Amino acid sequence: MGILNKFRQGQIFTWSLLNIFFLAGCSFPQAETPTNSTPVTNTSTGETLRLLYWQAPTILNPHLAQGTKDFEASRIVYEPLASHDKDGKLVLFLAAEEPTLKNGGIAKDGKSVTWKLKQGVKWSDGQPFTAADVVFTYKFLSNPAVGATTSANYEAVQSVEAIDDYTVKINFQSPNPAWSLPFVGLNGMIIPRHIFEKFNGSNAREAPGNLIPIGTGPYKVGEFKPGDTIIYEANSVFREANKPFFKRVELKGGGDATSAARAVLQTGDVDYAWNLQVEAPILKQLEAAGKGKLKISFGSFLERITINHTDPNKQTKDGERSSTEFPHPFFQDIKVRQAFNYAIDRDTINQQLYGSSGRPAANILLAPEIYNSPNTKYEFSPKKATDLLDEAGWKDTNGNGIRDKNGVEMNVLLQTSVNPVRQKTQEIIKQGLTSIGVGVELKSIDGSIFFSGDPSNPDTLGRFQADLQMFSTGSTNVDPGAYMKGFTCSEIPQKKNNWSKSNHSRYCNPEYDKLWQQSNTELNPEKRRLLFIQMNDLLFKDIALIPLIARADVNGVSNRLVGVDLTPWDTDTWNIKDWQQVQSLGNR
Repeated sequence: MGILNKFRQGQIFTWSLLNIFFLAGCSFPQAETPTNSTPVTNTSTGETLRLLYWQAPTILNPHLAQGTKDFEASRIVYEPLASHDKDGKLVLFLAAEEPTLKNGGIAKDGKSVTWKLKQGVKWSDGQPFTAADVVFTYKFLSNPAVGATTSANYEAVQSVEAIDDYTVKINFQSPNPAWSLPFVGLNGMIIPRHIFEKFNGSNAREAPGNLIPIGTGPYKVGEFKPGDTIIYEANSVFREANKPFFKRVELKGGGDATSAARAVLQTGDVDYAWNLQVEAPILKQLEAAGKGKLKISFGSFLERITINHTDPNKQTKDGERSSTEFPHPFFQDIKVRQAFNYAIDRDTINQQLYGSSGRPAANILLAPEIYNSPNTKYEFSPKKATDLLDEAGWKDTNGNGIRDKNGVEMNVLLQTSVNPVRQKTQEIIKQGLTSIGVGVELKSIDGSIFFSGDPSNPDTLGRFQADLQMFSTGSTNVDPGAYMKGFTCSEIPQKKNNWSKSNHSRYCNPEYDKLWQQSNTELNPEKRRLLFIQMNDLLFKDIALIPLIARADVNGVSNRLVGVDLTPWDTDTWNIKDWQQVQSLGNR
């Protein structure tokens, strides 16, 4: 099920050596953020950079965000200690050097990592950035009352301490092979203590900084209308001379993916359009206009159908639906889940809607490729699906075309966000399920709501008040530990955790949890790799969810914009400080 081209395969091979380098005391090649910022040839400082995100951001605190759109918008302001580029190299942001065994940054027993921080860095309000901010960020996201959505990346952490103003030590509960997970990449953004220390609890979502953040990044927020527009201004105290290259960034949210594609590829009204989930033939036609180009890169993102293992129609005494208190009336039977899996035509979905930007998938863990299991395969077989439902006792006893059992009709509600590819995918799925005797109702929810972390809104993917839901996610770090933890019992979203956890299926298998615990402390890279494959295979065998398409990251970039360098391990905006406008060269 390889999803990467030869270039990406070479990249992932580099990361197959991750734990080997760790144990041997070597380090990865490090890409330092440049301190000099001479523009490349034929570029100049621009006035306004225009971004179009058809899923509108609603919050600018990455530790309270659910949807990628909110991480994207936050990353323009906030930074982690480091991140990984597309070649797997560690790129330093707020860190001054990469920890290694040789420089003492990584403890020989694997139980701690020490980061040196850059000095002289300031928050956009002029306050100094210090180790105290890193310590506070951990206290914030690890506080259960906050309900942080990024906490799974810090489960192995025992404590974070400031050795001095510019040195941070992260202590792990046990030897940890994933030392580069905390404070790295999109889940590692550092927030300022002086802004959030009064909101480190159940009042976290009331913090003014969630809407007008103070960060260390190249831009600061001047105005934010949640669900609509964000106006950024250049951060005058940004540490890199002559950066950023634009005085102003306008991020417009809302609309639809097709209009976003048209705005950058055909009309040239915007410089960058994010996440173009549009049918492949339409994108090709729009690109032919010549105003912009598509950037397509495969990573770990998987379009999947999440199966609700709990009953979305029953309520607890305090009004909670999709509660572990009530199992789903028919998805508890693995034969039913297998039947649904067989009834979905992935090849048709990919051929009609994704083209070269997708691959039909059976695995849940797609990348890095060293973790991609060779043991799974998908199959479209309505015959096997009907046989399984018959065996499970689900038959149409009243002649209405829908199977039933013990008075329960096999009706499902399938929900997803609004965009043309997903609505057409829903129709193909409905056709397959209807053909085997399942009643299907479709629901489409605006992306700004579906992917929001608003605990009061019943239409979010965390609340999951439906039988099935479709969306895309994947590992956001070269180490898949945190991603795979998202299928453990402790990660089930519930009212008591503000529905902030990532196990949306409410799947719970002690055998899986045991494997994850083993992987969390296994320092032998080959044994750990096999544990991840074993976890993937168990999820596949159990039909914990239904993998559909290994999705490429498809974005539109104007011909007048240079410097966009995408990575599967961070947001698209991770290097926005380097984005520049091409000078007009005139007619030749």
